[in-house]
Amino acid sequence: MFSLTVRDHMMIAHSFNGEIFGPAQKLHGATYVVDVAFEREQLDPDNLVVDIGLASSALKDVLAEFNMQNLDEIEAFEGRNTTTEFMAGVVFGRMAGAIRDGRLGESGKEISSLKVTLSESHIAWASYHAAI
Repeated sequence: MFSLTVRDHMMIAHSFNGEIFGPAQKLHGATYVVDVAFEREQLDPDNLVVDIGLASSALKDVLAEFNMQNLDEIEAFEGRNTTTEFMAGVVFGRMAGAIRDGRLGESGKEISSLKVTLSESHIAWASYHAAI
């Protein structure tokens, strides 16, 4: 299996519901480093997994929806704890949609799986990895 990873970041604000979250129940901010690994069985005719430029552009577009936003104010997330794990799944879904929509070009059509990792610090991160 071959893979290619692109990286970007997003800065968000949010709060959590539930005693398990302690002081994070209050509004706070986070800056996530976001890595998306694209995987496929064979390289394309140009020996690529996917075009880095197209992959980076798609990731930037996906993150723009959340960057500099208070996630508590996004209607689709109402009543949800927008944990790092949850947001890794959300970014995964948006990136999988970009692939299905052809935004990653011809080589993107052969991507078999994605892994999205959100790092909230140098000691804590969460991922979502699945076939597409």
